[in-house]
Amino acid sequence: MKDLDATAFAEIITEPDVILLDVRTSAEYLESHIPGSLNIDFYGEYFLPDLSALDRSKSYAIYCRSGKRSNDSCQIMTELGFDDLYNLRGGIIEWVESNQQVTQ
Repeated sequence: MKDLDATAFAEIITEPDVILLDVRTSAEYLESHIPGSLNIDFYGEYFLPDLSALDRSKSYAIYCRSGKRSNDSCQIMTELGFDDLYNLRGGIIEWVESNQQVTQ
């Protein structure tokens, strides 16, 4: 797992083989999210099965509100056999403060 600031994260998610993953709740996601992101709720009952169903050969850029859930998600995904993971340090809070785009 690599911790990235908003600028580096914005760069990595433009790569075609990187899947953008939002691990906030669906309510948080509906409020605003990074365009193109897939939402899998960290607190949802299907979190582990949904993660387990993802393609382990892909790269994942993961974010949440502040960075805690995405960091925890990266650790879980590492245990599940995922290798190429990027965590948005500071979460969507840092993303917005860095004037990056969100969808509302």
